[in-house]
Amino acid sequence: MADARRMTVDGGETLRYAEYTSKTNVRSDAGIDSRLGGALIAVGLGVAAAGFAGRYAFQLWKPLGQVFAQTVRKMPTYGAFSPYYKGGFEGKMSKREASLVLGISATSTKVKVRDAHRKIMVLNHPDKGGSPYLAAKINEAKDLFDKENRH
Repeated sequence: MADARRMTVDGGETLRYAEYTSKTNVRSDAGIDSRLGGALIAVGLGVAAAGFAGRYAFQLWKPLGQVFAQTVRKMPTYGAFSPYYKGGFEGKMSKREASLVLGISATSTKVKVRDAHRKIMVLNHPDKGGSPYLAAKINEAKDLFDKENRH
């Protein structure tokens, strides 16, 4: 059980040894309060630093946001990333435009030109509901390739 040693105090009272020893592992309320206060101050400083950093970021973001918005507005909406040709027809058909219309390379053979022309005309013939203008451009592209292949 408890230690039975006894000690006398000035008034002659006897205390047990267990009651006389100081308890070193017990924290005082003042120590707990000072540690808690230090932690609260550190948290408060962290929140203040985050607030100032956020304010600086928002002030910096405003001009950057405007620059970003201007850059996005300058980008083409579909032309640069589209597999389709952007723009209308030229006044006089060039070899490049003819190859784009028929969907073949500029150095294609006569057989490839004929096959591509047939394939496109089946889809765009005016008797089948296609556009007469597009049919004329398709025929013009074929004629350009035929004219160059003859010479």
